[in-house]
Amino acid sequence: MINPGDGPTNILILIAENFNLAATVGFIDPLRAANYLEGRQYFTWTLASERGGDCLASNGLSLAAKPLSEVRGDRFDLVVVSTSWAPESSNSKSLQSALWRWYREGSTLAGLDTGAFVLAEAGLLDGKRATAHYEHIDALAELYPQVTVSEDIYVFDGRLASCCGGIASTDFSLAMIQGALGDSLGNAVARYIFKGSFRPAETRQSLDLVEPLGKTTPGMVRAAIAVMEANLEDPCTIPEICSRIGVSQRHLNRQFSHYIRKSPALYYRDIRLDRARGLVTQTELPMAHVAQACGFNSQIHFSRAYSDRFGLPPSRDRIEGRVPFEFRAWPMHRNPKQAKGRKSKFMAENIK
Repeated sequence: MINPGDGPTNILILIAENFNLAATVGFIDPLRAANYLEGRQYFTWTLASERGGDCLASNGLSLAAKPLSEVRGDRFDLVVVSTSWAPESSNSKSLQSALWRWYREGSTLAGLDTGAFVLAEAGLLDGKRATAHYEHIDALAELYPQVTVSEDIYVFDGRLASCCGGIASTDFSLAMIQGALGDSLGNAVARYIFKGSFRPAETRQSLDLVEPLGKTTPGMVRAAIAVMEANLEDPCTIPEICSRIGVSQRHLNRQFSHYIRKSPALYYRDIRLDRARGLVTQTELPMAHVAQACGFNSQIHFSRAYSDRFGLPPSRDRIEGRVPFEFRAWPMHRNPKQAKGRKSKFMAENIK
């Protein structure tokens, strides 16, 4: 954790091409509010990147950053690595040596979104707990088995920390403010930035009980999905799932059709393919390994199912999928033809 002491806490935020702007600013803004509300500079922050200059975020906006060479000799209390898509492009030897130097000097190191990949590649997370955005979490576990991967929204393990990104970055920042300056200022900052509730570190990324927009899914559907998610590499049959949760297959089919708009079998196949897509685009694992890790015994069947879901075969997606999905012609997890059909149906049903 950080401790301002008598002077400000000096923070370095290292960003990389395609970093998530919302997660980065969501982390910084509570620090700004703390300074403002107390009328003193509790926190200072510097933005840097490998090359410096304008750094393009995943939403097309840019932030100006100092070059790493200009800050690598400075002392910082906290160093935050903020990356998103293709974190492996940030794993330069110069960055790794700088991270180790700061760590040896007593800095706390943290990763936002996929920043944990950079810390893990440097060997800093060996034997430690860490988290990343759920879309990348399987790849983190596959690539770095020496890291204990958590699905919590953020994790502190000594002087190493990580956060899944997004809005959770604000909770992460508030936790640091609370730890360093106490509940009173932490609450004041949360109120000032209209953060209606605070999520502690042990909060899971997946919301099992209530959908974010308030709609609830029946317990039997959630139970079936939990069985599916626990058995991606060795899939269960739908009758086996029904037996485990104590419902008839006909009833489960009706519930999935009503609430998920897919059959249980199709939903199960799709979440296995979603996991596969993370491994295809975020690792260099052989395709046969990816297929097996996602419950496909036949690589031909895997490739066909993958193409049906995402609109291109996995071999092509390994190349094209490294482009952040915000800049693609079609969104992730959608076959372009299927997406067009869904859009037409939505327009017909909802636009009068």
